[in-house]
Amino acid sequence: MSVAPSGPSASFLAELERHREALSKALQGGRGEAPPPPSRSEVLASIENIIQGVIKSLARNEAPVLILENRSSWGNIKFEDSVGLQMVSHCSTRKVKSDSAITAQKFALILKMLSVVYKLVQSNTYATKRDIYYTNIQLFGNQSVVDNIISDISCMLKVPRRNLHILSTSKGLISGNLSYTEEDGTKVNCTCSSTAVAVSPNIHGIRNLITDAKYILIVEKDATFQRLLDDNFCHKMSPCIMITGKGVPDLNTRLMIKKLWDTFHIPVFTLVDADPHGIEIMCIYKYGSLSMSFEAHNLTVPAIRWLGLLPSDIERLNIPKDTLIPLTKHDQTKLDSLQKRPYIDHQPFWKKEMEIMAASRMKAEIQVLTSLAPDYLSRVYLLNKLKFGGWI
Repeated sequence: MSVAPSGPSASFLAELERHREALSKALQGGRGEAPPPPSRSEVLASIENIIQGVIKSLARNEAPVLILENRSSWGNIKFEDSVGLQMVSHCSTRKVKSDSAITAQKFALILKMLSVVYKLVQSNTYATKRDIYYTNIQLFGNQSVVDNIISDISCMLKVPRRNLHILSTSKGLISGNLSYTEEDGTKVNCTCSSTAVAVSPNIHGIRNLITDAKYILIVEKDATFQRLLDDNFCHKMSPCIMITGKGVPDLNTRLMIKKLWDTFHIPVFTLVDADPHGIEIMCIYKYGSLSMSFEAHNLTVPAIRWLGLLPSDIERLNIPKDTLIPLTKHDQTKLDSLQKRPYIDHQPFWKKEMEIMAASRMKAEIQVLTSLAPDYLSRVYLLNKLKFGGWI
């Protein structure tokens, strides 16, 4: 592979423009539009309906029961290429009974959380999941309990979490050719430098987004993201936006990428490890996750393309064998699961790459490129990939 020039070439910009136009045409053919968000009064009414149901059961001397959609069953999922994984309208459910030793505590916690949400929406104030957890540590036990109950309520009410007035502390970082204004009026400039900006905890409130970026690069891991910042990658080829969810992405990072795509419709590429875990992370950005399939319209970006690290790159670049890692049993299980996902048949090139990984029984982290040269990732690999259209 030859070394690319340090500046943006006409062929590079032309290739990105062709990619952008192809994505625009695909959009014109129909894409999954998110339903309009519910108003505050609609959210309050939905909660009131739940509580009224509980009161009516008590009035009949019956033990109240809450019905929750099963968010962990692939049987409740359908796949649409324009949206990704989404929950079917009539899915299997589970009962949370108030008189069952197994579910009584969860029943009580859901009612408690509905009370918290009702007060937040009614007063038009916001709280983070962490804030809620620390209001009663003994009651909730741990943070994951709060997180799961909030997701269950969001699914039960058919209301995006941001409309419950509950925010998450962001773990993602963003840098590059982008500026915007937060809901409170704070102006944010993400100009690429040695530091990055934390992804906003309130993506819905962001406005006045401005960029000259030609593409968005999603980076799986923070270490790779920081290395690209140190190498000043954003300015080497063409204006771009870089973002990382530091592994499995949090909700805010996914919402931010969705907002950038909906606003600018510029190409979106992913840079992940050539292993089953990296591929699954990329699939979450592109097609969504099982547990959050009920909110797919607000989170997925099916236009995302896989830039690297491709399993086929390992042999093509003559990566030293001693830098590769054998697939573990867990990796094999994950890879088998990915190959059976409903979206893989729609991505024959992705399927081929996974077959290469399965046949070699080896995986590679992005860092293996340093075995070719310390700055090979930013100086050669990414620049040539972008310049010559090396994505799938």
